[in-house]
Amino acid sequence: MRVLIYITCIFLVSCTAQKPVYLFTSFNEPATDGLRFLYSYDGYKWTDVGRTFVKPEVGSKVMRDPSMAKGADGEYHLVWTSGWNKDKGFGYAHSKDLVHWSAPEFIPVMENDSNVVNVWAPEIFYDDESNQFIIVWASTIPFKFPKGQEDENNNHRLYYTVTKDFTTFSPSKLYLDPGFSVIDAVIVKRAAKDYVLVLKDNTRPNRNIKVAFGKDPLGPWENVSAPFTGNFTEGPSVAKVGNEWLIYYDAYRNKRYDAVKTSDFIHFDSVAVSVPVGHKHGTIFMTTKKVLNGIIASSK
Repeated sequence: MRVLIYITCIFLVSCTAQKPVYLFTSFNEPATDGLRFLYSYDGYKWTDVGRTFVKPEVGSKVMRDPSMAKGADGEYHLVWTSGWNKDKGFGYAHSKDLVHWSAPEFIPVMENDSNVVNVWAPEIFYDDESNQFIIVWASTIPFKFPKGQEDENNNHRLYYTVTKDFTTFSPSKLYLDPGFSVIDAVIVKRAAKDYVLVLKDNTRPNRNIKVAFGKDPLGPWENVSAPFTGNFTEGPSVAKVGNEWLIYYDAYRNKRYDAVKTSDFIHFDSVAVSVPVGHKHGTIFMTTKKVLNGIIASSK
């Protein structure tokens, strides 16, 4: 009997350690301190880990919009906006446990175009079918696209590169031109050949969040929706919670994070969430309680 109880205890402890939890990459203004983490057990209520990781020491030496994805090898890969303007690439670092990190690197994805104004909000997506990472970001190249109401230095389109090893990157290419200034794109896989792109329409006076649909994470993207958030919203992050999807976004005029839930990316309902004050644009991903415990222990 004692042996059975002992084995049962070991099993329960092991299961608890492997229980999945949600992590939310984050940064606080003025974006000079580095990577932060929020964590949640239910996807709705979030707690700040309480320390920073990965000092932003490349590019213009800030870290905005940190985006995370985990590969098949178990390594976590992080990319971020390293500067408002003039940086023609983004920051990159990797880790096995989210505590110990590689030295930051600068990935100069737009260095071949002298007219590029910026590289904003790189979002990383692991394509498990092609075993490669897709990184999508927004850049402005003045006079390249009809500008509508936008200033030429704020008329963004989405670009991308792919990599398997973060040493070799494919040439940067146009990812999406929806006919308006667009930033903050997040790829969501629902099933094989069923993807959603969550994006910000950055045009005046809109500045709100929409979705588009495709059969491949590289597009093409079709049927761009009407907005499902109010104006002055950005930085969408998506989490699967049960049978529904939560889309978090920064309602920056109101200085808070809000969220909607959806089961089909057609109908959206507002939901109550709890996000620490000061949290800014990041990525939600799943990890284990063991990994979270390691992060929390490193903060003491």
